[in-house]
Amino acid sequence: MSAMDGRGALTIVVLTHDRRDEVLRTLAHLASLPGRWPVVVVDNGSTDGTGPTVRERFPQMTLIRVARNRGAAARNLGVQAARTPYVAFCDDDTQWEPGALERAVAILDVAPKVGVLSARVMVGADRRPDPACQAMADTPLDSTGLPGRRILGFMAGACVMRRQAFLDAKGYWRPFFIGAEEALLALDLAQLGWSMVYAPEVVTRHFPSTRRDAPRRRYLLARNAIWTGWMRLPAAMAWRRTTSRLRAAPGMAGRLRLACGVLAGLPRALMRRSVVAPDVQDMLARLEG
Repeated sequence: MSAMDGRGALTIVVLTHDRRDEVLRTLAHLASLPGRWPVVVVDNGSTDGTGPTVRERFPQMTLIRVARNRGAAARNLGVQAARTPYVAFCDDDTQWEPGALERAVAILDVAPKVGVLSARVMVGADRRPDPACQAMADTPLDSTGLPGRRILGFMAGACVMRRQAFLDAKGYWRPFFIGAEEALLALDLAQLGWSMVYAPEVVTRHFPSTRRDAPRRRYLLARNAIWTGWMRLPAAMAWRRTTSRLRAAPGMAGRLRLACGVLAGLPRALMRRSVVAPDVQDMLARLEG
């Protein structure tokens, strides 16, 4: 497989919801990339005419229209539609830089145990480095034999993944909707023996949308982190995570809302409980410590 043959190596999966103008700019950029990468666009329940406009302007791209917004789990449909060994994820406000995906394919071709590459993210027109990337670059985990720093997580809209690894780990869990949805998938990938690395030579741009509900996102981040703890961590670790997230919630009303949200979905989460192996627990403890 040639790293320059985009059609056979890698598919870009773009997730969008009610951001027609932003996704059109992103798709125009992706269509101009020299790799001629196939693109799957998942229109996640948009009501602003995104689907018909994408179909009209980019007929060469595969369009999947979802009747109701599934959040991050809609990416699962894009991966299922792909027919290449690698998948690059892209949100409607992110854009892969020219040459980035060729480098990702070259890395994955020679590193069969690596399931995920998390890219270096440059934010805005002034190309500010995303703080999360520095944290990944400074990871304390043992990276011996890997083509980059070992991580136990990744940025969902800025990563390149081995398609089989994604399918093996069952993709994103739909009840999360959005917010910290990568954490469960990362733990499941590690449990299956897949490595994840930070690849700073693989670069994507992020132009953050102004259409964001910050308080709701903070709530979902905390709720999903707690659910993930009870699905995959020993009870003591899960309880510490729960209490710390509750204490961090804003005010009594915020703590009560978070507690109610957690309890509403906890039975469903516990039905999927499967504690990860001690070596994965140790990696997580080192990172959180």
